Amino acid sequence: MSERSRRPRPAWFMIDVEASGPTPGLYSLLSIGCVEVRDDAGQQPEIGEQLYLELQPLYPGVRQEAIEVCGLDPERLRREGLPPREAMARLRSWVLERTPPGARPVFVAHNAPFDWAMVDHYFHATGVDNPFGYSALDQKALAMGVLGIRWDDANKRVLPSLLGLPPEDRSRKHRADYDARYQAELFVALLARHRARAGAG
Repeated sequence: MSERSRRPRPAWFMIDVEASGPTPGLYSLLSIGCVEVRDDAGQQPEIGEQLYLELQPLYPGVRQEAIEVCGLDPERLRREGLPPREAMARLRSWVLERTPPGARPVFVAHNAPFDWAMVDHYFHATGVDNPFGYSALDQKALAMGVLGIRWDDANKRVLPSLLGLPPEDRSRKHRADYDARYQAELFVALLARHRARAGAG
C-alpha cells in the first residue's frame, strides 16, 4: 500500500462567519455558515447539507462598520442567539456526523486565516474540541494554484467569470449562510477544474 493511499481523505466543509470586529478574543463571533462539499472518489464534487448558527455575543467589543456590513444586531442576538458553547458543540457534532469513516474534516474558507482564527478561538474559549485541528484550506490560495492567477485576482469579483459562474447576489452578501453556499459553489468548480487538469480523483 502506498503512502498516498494510507492518508485519510479529506471531507470538505466550507465555512463563513460574521463577527463584531476583526480580532478573536476582542470581538464576538455572531454567525456561522457551514456547507458540506461532497467529493467522493469517482464522482463529481457536489454541495451537500448546510448549517447556520447565530450566537450570543461573548465579548464587549463592537466595531460599527462590522455591524453595518453583516446587518446583525448584537442586542437581538443577546436575546435570541445560541449560547456560544452550545453553538460550537452543534457545529462540531454536525461536522463529525457528515465526515465519512476514515476521512478527515477539513476547514475551507475564502480568506481562511480570518474565519479559521475566529472559529478556532471560539472552540477553545468554550471548551469544545475543534474537529478541524490547527489547519485550514484557503480558497484564495487554492484559486491561485488551480487557475494560475495573482492573489489580488483570487476574489469573488473575478473568480465567478473565470469559473463560468454567476456573480454574487449583492443583496444577500455578508450573510454567513449565503456566503458559505456561494463560496462552496466556487470551491466545487475549483475542485472540478483541478481534477480535470490533474487527471486524478
